Amino acid sequence: QVQLVESGGGLVQAGGSLTLSCAASGSIFRVNIMAWHRQAPGKQRELVATTSGGGTTYADSLKGRFTISRDNAKNTVYLQMNSLKPEDTAVYYCNAVVQSTLSSIGREYWGQGTQVTVSS
Repeated sequence: QVQLVESGGGLVQAGGSLTLSCAASGSIFRVNIMAWHRQAPGKQRELVATTSGGGTTYADSLKGRFTISRDNAKNTVYLQMNSLKPEDTAVYYCNAVVQSTLSSIGREYWGQGTQVTVSS
């Protein structure tokens, strides 16, 4: 089994910054794709950013304000969020595709989410 644990959420004023972290632990041979998603109240969950061996991708509306990065040695992914706006308020979820052994297929796991609230 694999666990993803997010941290770093909280309350911040508009224009401020936060950095979220998500650490994967457990039965891990290789962590492939790691990503951040978010879900605002009353809205569907949306993809924020991904990182993999092929590079990084971002939701078009967030390019330039959010930066995803990872530390492969720690199986950890980060999301640096700058110039935060009230509409960024959401629960932010980490997910990852993880191989538990060399020969196993990747399985998708999700974290429990961390709340980010941006006040105006």
